[in-house]
Amino acid sequence: MKICIINSPLGFTKIVGDNDGITQVTVLNSQEKVTDIIPSELEDCVIQLQEYFEGLRKDFDLKLNPQGTDFQKKVWKQLETIPFGKTISYLDLSKQLGDVKAIRAAASANGKNPLWIVIPCHRVIGSDGSLTGYAGGLYRKQWLINHESESKQQSLF
Repeated sequence: MKICIINSPLGFTKIVGDNDGITQVTVLNSQEKVTDIIPSELEDCVIQLQEYFEGLRKDFDLKLNPQGTDFQKKVWKQLETIPFGKTISYLDLSKQLGDVKAIRAAASANGKNPLWIVIPCHRVIGSDGSLTGYAGGLYRKQWLINHESESKQQSLF
């Protein structure tokens, strides 16, 4: 596994992956040394994250290799279908998965998403529009939702 640390508007970000794909993108709550030389296996991810934060990218085109249970992977695949700048509720997510009763399991899998931003778990909100739960902190979730809303508006011109 190759690892690098980059700086983003929301803090230091750890990227892990190899030739089989990116396994982890995590925002850190501590200061870290930024990687001087990015491993070639992680270069595309670094570039695409930078483009995302600059408002130049709405979708990621990366080889992903998240580690999790079959159910978690099913949830994460579903998250990838949420359009840029849009949000859905946890209830909607469970309905899309085919089982309205799976709302807690879907929310749990959402919270265990190992690919921050790339698999857009931040686009899932409470049925009442509230920003419920986010492993990276609710202020980061709000920032991401605002960023996508602003980027979407800018792209219309």
